[in-house]
Amino acid sequence: MSKIKNILVLLLAAVVIVYMYMPVLNFRFLSFPILIMFLIVVWIVLDNLASIQTLGNQVNGQQQLPKLKSAKIPAVLLGILFLYITVVPAVTTWAVFRTEKYRSLIGNIETGKELSSHMLPISIEKIRVVDQSLAELLGDKVLGSQSALGSQVRLGTFNIQKVGNDLYWVAPLLHSGFFKWQKNIEGAPGYVMVNACNERDVKLVQEVGGKSIRVKYQSEAYFFDNLERYLYFHGYWNVGLTDYSFEIDDAGIPFWVVTKYKKTIGFGGEEAQGVVIVNAETGDIKEYSLNSVPKWVDRVQPASFVEKQLNDWGEFVKGYWNFSNENKLQITEPVSLVYGDDNEAYWYTGLTSVGADESTVGFVLVNTRTKKAIWYKQSGATEFAAQKSATGKVQEKGFSASLPIPYNINNIPTYVITLKDNGGLVKMYAMVAIEDYTIVGVGNTLREALMAYKNAFNMSGNKINAKSKTEKKIIQSVVTRINGDVKNGNTYYYFTLRNLPKVFIGSSQISNDFPVTAIGDSVAITFDNDNQDVVDVSTFKNKTVSR
Repeated sequence: MSKIKNILVLLLAAVVIVYMYMPVLNFRFLSFPILIMFLIVVWIVLDNLASIQTLGNQVNGQQQLPKLKSAKIPAVLLGILFLYITVVPAVTTWAVFRTEKYRSLIGNIETGKELSSHMLPISIEKIRVVDQSLAELLGDKVLGSQSALGSQVRLGTFNIQKVGNDLYWVAPLLHSGFFKWQKNIEGAPGYVMVNACNERDVKLVQEVGGKSIRVKYQSEAYFFDNLERYLYFHGYWNVGLTDYSFEIDDAGIPFWVVTKYKKTIGFGGEEAQGVVIVNAETGDIKEYSLNSVPKWVDRVQPASFVEKQLNDWGEFVKGYWNFSNENKLQITEPVSLVYGDDNEAYWYTGLTSVGADESTVGFVLVNTRTKKAIWYKQSGATEFAAQKSATGKVQEKGFSASLPIPYNINNIPTYVITLKDNGGLVKMYAMVAIEDYTIVGVGNTLREALMAYKNAFNMSGNKINAKSKTEKKIIQSVVTRINGDVKNGNTYYYFTLRNLPKVFIGSSQISNDFPVTAIGDSVAITFDNDNQDVVDVSTFKNKTVSR
């Protein structure tokens, strides 16, 4: 009878542990053998409980030690499992024995010609000016304006993604406690979207297509509404799941995108195998292989996997025993999400030699879906160096710089940076040439920063590779409209030309002819042949005004 009782207690302990901690029941994951070891110890204790309870009994005034039952088989199992979680990982997982495998995890890294060739030239309206911290600030503000809602929920993690053709930071509303979950057991009411290119475009989404949105399955829910537990008990108890990212499809329906992975080098070498997509409202689960992931999903390869694999690739270039750091490389900053000229999402980071400070030996783009990696072997500034260069331009203001985002500006690979005050609000913008971080443009608006940046690299001489510059276009025409606009003490002149469907802009810093130019004057201008809606002129000459 005692045996049956002990078995029932052991089963109960196993159920509680599995329910609470959800260990992956797979021998490639250490949580499984550790669970078995714990249960063996519990069994030994239960089997000898009666003997242990006799401790303290006395026989003829002598303290009687308990007589324990034999535990040879459990002890042998414990010993085997102990070796399994100590010796086996050292042999199968330790990088000293597996350097080539770790280095090859990232796959074949192709060599690209020029970074600008992979980055689509972008209009100023599509440049990302809202980073994650600002998105959180704006999201908290819009949530705080809803007094009843703000006391019930909190914002989850913001993830950047493309929704249709626009770039948004999106975060779910999460329950702020057990009783708040119980009160809204049907789910938290919606999510927040912040336009990454326009900080004034912030919205709380609670309806899609006339139907209320409820984020029922989430990490802050309880019991089987908890997202991790929901997946675990729906067939994912023996596989690795990570990177629980909140994304919406192009229709605005909320989902959780979870990366399914396996360990390929002993107990390490995590490698993505596909994604599990959970409808945050209905709990509907769909699994996709790497080749069949829906197009609206931006994240498949977790950032942590890519960072680790890139660092391993650079670390083990000469094997494990490379104390001189010969040819060793490392990433400059945590990867950031950018979009290429093919509208695919990429993890971006710089590569620098181990021990280097402010310069890079190239830049890497890793496709977030396929993990295809491209290395652009061109020297340049690290993100940190670019931040210092940008803040140095306005050091008297004490602004801090956001993480730089790379763009193709006039065929020049360029970091775009926002400069913030102590409250985290954007006050200025900066553009820094990746190839030479001394070429900087700063302005109170993106337009001003772009004009200052173009002036800086136009005057840079041979600092920037001439082949990478955009070709100049020269035009002679007649002014059909011109007006001045004063911004922050500077006068900018907007004008149109006969038979040209574009608006041009320049300042008296470029030419003293602007203040004396009128409609009907004949002018000659040069400008970069880019895709901006409002074109910045490089030179301006009024041929009508006599000199």
